Amino acid sequence: MADGRERLLDSLDVALGAVDARYAAAYPGLRAERQPVHTVYVPVDRYDADTVRSWGAQAQDTFSRYVSGAEDLADIVGIEPTLAREVLPLVEAKLAAEPIEDLRIDFEDGFPQAGIAPGGRDADEDAHLVRAARALRATPNPTPFSGIRVKCLEPAVRARAVRTMDMFLAEIADNGSLPAGFVVTLPKVTASEQVAAMVTVCEYLESNHGLTTPLRFEIQIETPQSVCGPDGTAQVASMIHAAQGRCSGLHYGTYDYSAACGIAAEYQAMDHPVADHAKATMQVAAAGTGVLLSDGSTNRLPVGAADEIRAAWSLHARLVDRSLRRGFYQGWDLHPAQLPTRYAATFAFYRRSFESAAARISTYLARTEGGFLDEPATVRALASFLHRGLECGALTDSEVRERAGVTPGRLGELAGFTRQEGHFE
Repeated sequence: MADGRERLLDSLDVALGAVDARYAAAYPGLRAERQPVHTVYVPVDRYDADTVRSWGAQAQDTFSRYVSGAEDLADIVGIEPTLAREVLPLVEAKLAAEPIEDLRIDFEDGFPQAGIAPGGRDADEDAHLVRAARALRATPNPTPFSGIRVKCLEPAVRARAVRTMDMFLAEIADNGSLPAGFVVTLPKVTASEQVAAMVTVCEYLESNHGLTTPLRFEIQIETPQSVCGPDGTAQVASMIHAAQGRCSGLHYGTYDYSAACGIAAEYQAMDHPVADHAKATMQVAAAGTGVLLSDGSTNRLPVGAADEIRAAWSLHARLVDRSLRRGFYQGWDLHPAQLPTRYAATFAFYRRSFESAAARISTYLARTEGGFLDEPATVRALASFLHRGLECGALTDSEVRERAGVTPGRLGELAGFTRQEGHFE
């Protein structure tokens, strides 16, 4: 009987070997790399070496002027006063030490070219490009993540997109190395063939500039065609796999996508049903691939009179919390005054559930009875939650060790990360 079972297993290995290999390659699982909580988009003509410091200073100034204390923060963000007392000093420290986690120098929508004669467009962008690239390289305290958003690969701007990437890399590549966490954002993708073409571009650029690490890119999901192709399939899934492992993330574009779906400007928002449908499709397509997800932005800016700033803050905090609850741990910020509520809502999200998540992991590891009967899949989610809280600064190593009873390294193992980086080295 045993010999027969062994022969059966051998035949199954032969029959399923190719399927096993394809699945392992296509769905490598969670990546251990830190994911930024946001991406800040700055038009290339407005970026300089002082941008990060300036954004932090503006954010700190607005926060101190319009938030009188923890009770006031609780009212604005919509959190418990006790939680606000924990969050307030964390936000103040974050704005002082690391106001921007991920910086994207924008050569697409944010770069005005209206009124420039056709022959002068390349020269104008080239001049801004060289200045911005040199400023990024010279910045004494760079952001943990950075990159550029280029124009798309549609015929009218394809050459400009490639030219921008080529020239920018020429300025910032240092003996084959790029800044840590550097990516290129590819907007307005409508077909997986464009993603495959981006892979070809990346291969050329790596060779041309002698890069020693793979050049990775993000795909912006801001066209209906990326969600539903002409044959009715979810194109975004094929786009991820067409990237051949180079796609680091999917970024939802709130306003381009909403407008393309015919939503009136007044109702275009991150929480509109068309947005939720697109993001749910992105979420399913990216599951298990290691590709990170980012929600979009709100264009309601915290500027003007005090009541206008507070109303915009409340909206922003609610939308950030909504995204986090739905598994989108990153979003876009477009203005320095959005940073306080980005961090306040994010820190509150992790600290609110910290005690419960830590206790459940501790109970699971001790094999004792608690209020939950957690399976390994849920424990992976709990560990990943604590990992994210650690990486963004909402939680500390000592808190996690004390409450969950695990080291950061063990936490990474429980989360099922494919390789150990960041806190998990």
